[in-house]
Amino acid sequence: MRSVRVLLIAILFLPGVRIAVAVERFPPPEFKTHELPPTEAPPPEATWQEYMDVAVLVAALAVSSYLALRARSRRGILLLTVLSLAYFGFWRKGCVCPIGSIQNVSLALFEQAYAVPLTVAAFFLLPLVFTLFFGRTFCGGVCPLGAIQDLVLVRPVGVPRWLEHGLRLGAYVYLGLAVLFAATASAFVICEYDPFVAFFRLSGSSGMLLLGAGLLVLGMFVGRPYCRFLCPYGVLLGLVSRVSRWSVTITPDSCVRCKLCEDECPFGAIEVPTSSEVVRPEGPGRKSVLVLIMLLPLLVVLGGLLGAGVAGPLSMMHATVRLAERVRLEEEGKVEGTTDVSAAFRATGLPSRELYADALIIKDRYRFASPILGAYVGLAIAIKLLQAVLQERRKDYEVRRSTCLSCGRCFFYCPQEHARLKQIGITMLPDDVSRQL
Repeated sequence: MRSVRVLLIAILFLPGVRIAVAVERFPPPEFKTHELPPTEAPPPEATWQEYMDVAVLVAALAVSSYLALRARSRRGILLLTVLSLAYFGFWRKGCVCPIGSIQNVSLALFEQAYAVPLTVAAFFLLPLVFTLFFGRTFCGGVCPLGAIQDLVLVRPVGVPRWLEHGLRLGAYVYLGLAVLFAATASAFVICEYDPFVAFFRLSGSSGMLLLGAGLLVLGMFVGRPYCRFLCPYGVLLGLVSRVSRWSVTITPDSCVRCKLCEDECPFGAIEVPTSSEVVRPEGPGRKSVLVLIMLLPLLVVLGGLLGAGVAGPLSMMHATVRLAERVRLEEEGKVEGTTDVSAAFRATGLPSRELYADALIIKDRYRFASPILGAYVGLAIAIKLLQAVLQERRKDYEVRRSTCLSCGRCFFYCPQEHARLKQIGITMLPDDVSRQL
């Protein structure tokens, strides 16, 4: 059995091994009472299904943008959320999704032999294009990962602003690692560690099921923890939404500063009015900003040095590097026996020096890319610290574009919204507000 397993591994996983299989190379034996069944292969994904997925995505993005910006309908957004979860989540099993498409795009940018499928490219670009014009309406009503968290939120609690800034760094680090591992063809970690795909596919490892269940339990009290603190695509959407042409507003008209919306956003996306300047003029604030500006290059350099220091451990994410390290340990007598993968490699008859040469090329890529990843993380930390200290001047309650998920919850706390609805013949009672959440 071990020899069979080793042979299968050599056939399926080792790079450079190509085996051509001929159907019925030898004539089958003749049986008088038995007929050989026809050879069957699973059909490829239908092209029409891919086109349909893109069409549904465009339609959902358009409807979500209309409901959030024009109709200002929380009920409509909630209904669209349920439909998106049903289609993109449980029907399409969470694939293709814009979040995972980051990896395909990263691999295509650094590997000439790989081309991004058109469907994947569309799923990557379309939400970004809509965000550029309408804000993060993809998050509000279309994303199945956001939808499954949104529907379990029953008693939201606020997260302190300083803690929120710190936790949001997780998404920046996750994005950097995902791009690094995909660009070096090491792993697609976003898909591998998707916390909710096991629920969408009704199958998965116990570890991933527990991770997803844990996030959903946390999501009952903390609004969309994955979206806010881990989602790598959310980083891109947040950056683009800062310059969006239009975005969600709390009030349909002028703000009356009633303070009803101040603490009601479960995602911490509402900014309070202030009359101060962009940089707070008084001592501690100004000094803090100046210190952080001076520390910014230092944080970038320190991040780069840290990234360079972990290049070796990070390169172990690549299967070739792991195999080369295992073969080296076996040849030097530092470990006993062989693993299935190392035995499969030896069964191919390839010299180990070729394996070492391939691993060295991959390690060189990590030595180049890991300092860049570290510098990027250092820059993200510096920017987050600046954001925590800086305070923009505003006269009304406003949404923070980079973190507003266009869910529409804040609409029903605004008396101006009630006046608008009354003008079009809709009366909102106090109980109706709770039913919108």
